[in-house]
Amino acid sequence: MSALYQALITIDPWTFVIQICNLFITLAVLKKFLLGPVKKILAERKEKADAQIAEAEKVRAEAEAMKAEYEQNMADAKATANSILTDAQKTATARSEAIVGEARASAAQIKQKAEEDIALERKKAVNEAKDEIGGMAMEIASKVVEREIDQKDHQQLIDEFIKNVGEAS
Repeated sequence: MSALYQALITIDPWTFVIQICNLFITLAVLKKFLLGPVKKILAERKEKADAQIAEAEKVRAEAEAMKAEYEQNMADAKATANSILTDAQKTATARSEAIVGEARASAAQIKQKAEEDIALERKKAVNEAKDEIGGMAMEIASKVVEREIDQKDHQQLIDEFIKNVGEAS
């Protein structure tokens, strides 16, 4: 039995050379049939990953460009809104000033018309007062004259007055 154990422990040079050759043949076969396809698969995966990374970079660049465009559009919209608001305020101010000016002109016109109406009414009142005073003076004068002139002269004065009033009418 000891010879059996010793045969396991000893190195047989031909067995050793054959095992080494067997190892190299196995490595060559693995390299030819296994390593080539594995490298090819790894290269394809790397290409896909690189393509996906490039696509992601492209999409990210497009998104950043869209974001920049959006921000620019928002800034333009704010500027436009501010411009419109400023224009509206200017227009409203100008319109309010025009309305106030029109109101002042209208008030001045109404005041002037009222003053003219007052002056006209004053003239009418003065004329009416003159007419009334004249009428009263005529009555007083006629009463005074009645006492001094007789009926015939009085009738003649009345006829003359009626004639003058008829011509005036």
